[in-house]
Amino acid sequence: MPVPVPHQRTVVLPHQAGPVDDACARTARVADAPGAGDATDRGTDAPEIEQRLSADHGPVSQGLTLLLIGEDPNSHVPDMWDWAGRKVRLRTARNLTEAERLLTDDVHCILLDLPPAEPADRAAGERGTAPGSDPGDALGMLHDVLRLAPSHAVLVLTYETDAERAADAVRVGAQDYLFRDELDGAVLSRAVRYAVERKRADLAQRQLTESRMLAQENARLERGLLPTPLLDGSDLRFAACYRPGRSRALLGGDFYDTVRTADGTVHAMIGDVCGHGPDEAALGVELRIAWRALTFAGLCGDELLATLQKVLEHERADDEIFATLCTVDISADGRRAGLCLAGHPAPLLARAGERPQLLPYECGGPALGLLPEARWPRRQVELGGSWSLMMYTDGLIEGRIGEGNQRLGQEGMAELVGRQMESGLRGDALLDAAVREVRDLNGGELTDDVAVLLLDRR
Repeated sequence: MPVPVPHQRTVVLPHQAGPVDDACARTARVADAPGAGDATDRGTDAPEIEQRLSADHGPVSQGLTLLLIGEDPNSHVPDMWDWAGRKVRLRTARNLTEAERLLTDDVHCILLDLPPAEPADRAAGERGTAPGSDPGDALGMLHDVLRLAPSHAVLVLTYETDAERAADAVRVGAQDYLFRDELDGAVLSRAVRYAVERKRADLAQRQLTESRMLAQENARLERGLLPTPLLDGSDLRFAACYRPGRSRALLGGDFYDTVRTADGTVHAMIGDVCGHGPDEAALGVELRIAWRALTFAGLCGDELLATLQKVLEHERADDEIFATLCTVDISADGRRAGLCLAGHPAPLLARAGERPQLLPYECGGPALGLLPEARWPRRQVELGGSWSLMMYTDGLIEGRIGEGNQRLGQEGMAELVGRQMESGLRGDALLDAAVREVRDLNGGELTDDVAVLLLDRR
């Protein structure tokens, strides 16, 4: 049997039929269009509606387009104008095969003409049951349409005697329903407009919900990837401050960790992967976890950094990615430390009764990932009996000072931290105050990731 050719017709309200040539008549036509008064009452004019339609359904110069799906292609649908005063185009399809071919991006709403329920089904509906199954089985056509067009508004047309089924249609996914017995152009126009706007709102709400769920999952993941210091048995006090440069992120390309091994040595590390995106954050986590595992395995100094470089080379997205790193291993008695620098700023050491000073940088090696055969010498540092050691990433020292191009720098940071320590600040309070002052000097939020780690022995 040949497939019937789908019909497409343009419809207008009877009292609006006929040519309209003068500007006044065109203005009146728009004002009289069904739903135009509703838009004005809500403070939304036609151009704004057109703009929203253009964003969601493509160009609106073609006007509003409806797709009628029903067994009777000549089923009577009242003539309409859309709310912008243009002629409504109506496409008709007898079945889903035709509907799928006619369902293009410029279709704004689907009118699904449900056939009358059989007497037996209607009697079962009145008793609150369906003959042998769920009442939703009678809406198989609607389910198929919703699967075919998940992003389109669907308006169900039925008879008043099928009120239960009409309500079920909304329950399973239709935006609204209309009784054919009460159908006219104005009612249909408003219902179509409502269905389109409700579907648009439903899609926006669904996207918002999905975005919130994804953000919550990312937050839990990022929070779980932040390190927990393992310092049981040590008399050192630990504090850290971490602020990613990415908006609404918890994790950036900076990373740090602190652990105590079985021999009593406290190992601390801080690093920075170049870049600020999620890939850099993930690589930073990999390097931190690798450092912890290698440290517990007994590696330190040059051997540990060479192994970390291999990890970086295998895990980075491209060959231009590198990472700076600073590692410190503090003896069990807390009086000495071994320092390794891989392209990273030197830590700040404040001994009792002395102003903070930067540890020597000259013996450091290159950043990880730059030179295949690089070496990183370990320098011995005398800490003394009472001291504070602050390790940080370059986000703390590259903030601007005022409106010019001058940067805070390491010397400026050392002076800033020394002044705050003289005021009696220690631990978390010291780090929070330091980062806050650096941000204020910058004139706003710092764009780079910031990580600061502080170890104290008193």
